[in-house]
Amino acid sequence: MHAVQVREFGPADTLAWVEVSDPPPGPGEILVEVAAAGVNRADLLFRSGRYHSGPALPAVPGSEGSGTVVAVGAGVDDRAVGDRVVAWGPLGRPGFYRELAVVSAARTLPVPAGVSFSAAAALPVAWLSAWYCLRHLAAVRAGDTVLIYAAASGVGSAAVQIAKDAGASVIAVVGSADKRAWVRELGADHALDRHEDDVVQETNRITEGRGAAVALDLVGGDSFAESLKAVGRAGRVVAMANVALAPSTIDTRDFYPKNVSIHGFQITDLMQHGWDPRPDLRELLAGVAAGRFSVPIDATFSLEQAGQAHRHLETQDTRGKVILTSG
Repeated sequence: MHAVQVREFGPADTLAWVEVSDPPPGPGEILVEVAAAGVNRADLLFRSGRYHSGPALPAVPGSEGSGTVVAVGAGVDDRAVGDRVVAWGPLGRPGFYRELAVVSAARTLPVPAGVSFSAAAALPVAWLSAWYCLRHLAAVRAGDTVLIYAAASGVGSAAVQIAKDAGASVIAVVGSADKRAWVRELGADHALDRHEDDVVQETNRITEGRGAAVALDLVGGDSFAESLKAVGRAGRVVAMANVALAPSTIDTRDFYPKNVSIHGFQITDLMQHGWDPRPDLRELLAGVAAGRFSVPIDATFSLEQAGQAHRHLETQDTRGKVILTSG
């Protein structure tokens, strides 16, 4: 079989398409023939040596994938050869930029009929992150106004739909006129261009001075400081990324007088400390199968074109998810 490996940190061209041995499943594990793998910002940061954690090199990137079960280890009685599954795991363990992946059966779920492998592979990182941030941390409810930064990204486009599904009004912040139109098509009630609009001023205008009930910051840096100003009394700010790779300079007076709550989110840390994502992921899979949610796929590349996929995501001109496919 073949896999994509990070052998040294560097630009996208350093990703290597190599031949590796077929991995056998051990007790409690299954062997999945990977049909699709999600490409995430964490993969880019890890490849370039800027991620906060990760496996030793050489390593195979990818934290999410989907495909068909081709072998089952001892003790596995809820998966069978031929099952369509979605799988997830920490970055590089096993890593889903590969043709065959051994995963714990407990880190898989069946893919319902009508859900494509590409859509399923997009759910365990971006969609689960958006779901947990909005449904669990921010407790979004009907009537809330939710401000979403990077709303055209994989996480952002999921967050727009999840917030609307909860009955909230969405203010989407994006980086171009084309993306403004696109997030409106996804369901956003308002769309702001971060290069042209004063986000705090516009949020106050839209909410008639109340401020947003929730801000989901997917950018970091100045956006986090801005989100603290944009929420109103008892607002909830959730920070789940720092793709800006920049510090945030904040004034405590922007949030403590309003009794604003601030939440941090990192999906791998949650899983490592006991969170079982399967109930939430089941609901997302069912929602996609029922047409309640739509998973936007911006671009698809073959596994051996992983370098091209990384360069594409680095343009910051994507709408939705970037996916790798096999075969």
